[in-house]
Amino acid sequence: MPEGHTVHRLARALTDLFAGQRLVVTSPQGRFAGGAALLDGRVLAGASAWGKQLFVDFVPADGAATAPDDVRVLRVHLGLYGAWTFAGDGSAVVVHAIGAPRRRIGETETVPRGADEPVPLPRGDASPASASGPEGDVGIAGSPDEDAGTDWVPPAPRGAVRVRLRGVHAVADLTAPTTCEVLSPDEARAVVAGLGPDPIRWGDAVRAGAEPEPHDDPERFVDAVRRSRTPVGTRLMDQSVVAGVGNIYRAEVLYRARLDPYRPGSSVPAEDLRALWDDLTALMLDGVQTGAIVTTLPEDRVPGGSTGRHRVRQNSDAVPGAVPSDASFYVYHREGLPCRVCGNPVLVREVAGRNLYWCATCQH
Repeated sequence: MPEGHTVHRLARALTDLFAGQRLVVTSPQGRFAGGAALLDGRVLAGASAWGKQLFVDFVPADGAATAPDDVRVLRVHLGLYGAWTFAGDGSAVVVHAIGAPRRRIGETETVPRGADEPVPLPRGDASPASASGPEGDVGIAGSPDEDAGTDWVPPAPRGAVRVRLRGVHAVADLTAPTTCEVLSPDEARAVVAGLGPDPIRWGDAVRAGAEPEPHDDPERFVDAVRRSRTPVGTRLMDQSVVAGVGNIYRAEVLYRARLDPYRPGSSVPAEDLRALWDDLTALMLDGVQTGAIVTTLPEDRVPGGSTGRHRVRQNSDAVPGAVPSDASFYVYHREGLPCRVCGNPVLVREVAGRNLYWCATCQH
């Protein structure tokens, strides 16, 4: 399941590609035909992420939203298998895919090869001569059919595409989401109200010198953990406690804090939880920037630190100079291997259907 940094990257990609454009919205698979009809021909105003939830705002075709009812919100939760794939005409740099699905057996992640796997869409000629850089030629008002400056024909949908968003220069296809629905702004706010604070949203606001939203106050996280004897490792996976944390961030931030994942939340000092929040915020912001989760310090990156049984695919795997996946984590998917710090074996135990990784020596 994609972690929060992936969904934030997705929100930014959709905004960069389509904001200000009147989109053709379809459901090639047919399962979302009614929802697609509600959005078709509307202008994408922007996309945002709250934890693992994606919200895409659509306004009327004239771009004027004078009443709350004028805004319709596409809400998507990718779940275990959901993914967005993109294609462009070459006039802008188009991301390849976000949230590419994996088949999960316990905590084993492998790329599925079945007929339902969404095949990455062709990206067009995005050579340096034709691409306009990260900003790209995006956000141009008008619909694809009205734009006389392009004769680009998007590729046909591949696989079971729940939703296709087609703009002037690009298309985005959504496959296999857990949740895909059209909401009113009030309904979208009700979903957000049930989520805990989002470290990425908090960190973005702080970095920009803006006032973070009260909903993302880290004290909400601290209070939620401390008012329960539920183990801190369990609380970190509760999206109503902290939004966007998945199994990798959970295991790694607890190791970096030297916290026993089975320690009752009520016994963890508030200052320790605040330090954990700060570390989590930095790690997740880095994940948004790079598309990868890297939690190890340079001096702890011993080559070959993988069991070989589990392959964690990261967006940076093919980037020259990037930290390789098997050197990126302290404990995640390293059961049985020596801890990078103390040398004792990393442990794993299933908790609530998910594997929890930790070092009993360092985390006590």
